Amino acid sequence: MVLQELGIKFEQYDHPAVLTVEAQAKYVGDKGGGLSKNLFLKDKKSRFYIVSALADTKVDLKVLSQRLGLGKGGIRMAPEEALGQLLQVPLGCVTPFALINESASYVSLLLDKEFKTQPHCFFHPLSNETSISVQASDLDKFLKSIGREPSYVDLEANPPVGKDQPPDLAILVPSGTIDIPDAPENSTPSQAVSEKSFPVQMKSAKPSSADPNAKDKPNNAAPQPNAFAESRLFVDEILKKTTELLLSEISTVSIFCSTFSHVLKVIVCLLPLQLKCEYFICSSQKMLRSKKL
Repeated sequence: MVLQELGIKFEQYDHPAVLTVEAQAKYVGDKGGGLSKNLFLKDKKSRFYIVSALADTKVDLKVLSQRLGLGKGGIRMAPEEALGQLLQVPLGCVTPFALINESASYVSLLLDKEFKTQPHCFFHPLSNETSISVQASDLDKFLKSIGREPSYVDLEANPPVGKDQPPDLAILVPSGTIDIPDAPENSTPSQAVSEKSFPVQMKSAKPSSADPNAKDKPNNAAPQPNAFAESRLFVDEILKKTTELLLSEISTVSIFCSTFSHVLKVIVCLLPLQLKCEYFICSSQKMLRSKKL
């Protein structure tokens, strides 16, 4: 385990899967220390954040959005599929330890300063079937080992933001955006995604050094037509027309055969009557001739 390799002391508690702090408290709430709640958030520019706070800390997303310089309502809960694609954890397992994954390199972390007031704090180690307790200083040691500088903030503060008072947390906004493609229909958002086949593209917010004027050049390229799609539509149209023609011919032949069959039946029925009429006429003619004679 990474924590053991770093010489970090921790206590581990296994329990059934839990999805809320209240459920977790049933198993480790009597162990002392502080329980943590962890929010996975996304802003309007597809930048992601983990806010890790004590369970009793009140986190106002509107206030936090303003403090990050995103305006009111500029931040919200991240979609569930992003858990597997970025943090590579299932639902209920958001944790600062998920930043060990390379796929989470553009995810910003905000830590509650109240963690430092606790003898130790509880987090999930990438699984909500286990809780571990660590000191805030040891959490810092882990974060620094993966190249992250811990950022502790007062999450309940509500400082004014204006022209002369810039957002105090704007420095914690990620420098890159993340494009997450639509999840396949046969996949479930709660499944962790293998890092080797990680379906996400990272985009740097800064222009490439190879083209310093890149941000000033509008992208006027027209979308290229999909030749395969057009060919398929053409073939489908031909098949549709051919099918309609065949059905029309079959219908015509069927009607003709049906009509001819009925005509034959009528002829067969009328034939004996015609023969009788002819016999009667012949007989009548013979009788008239005999009388004349």
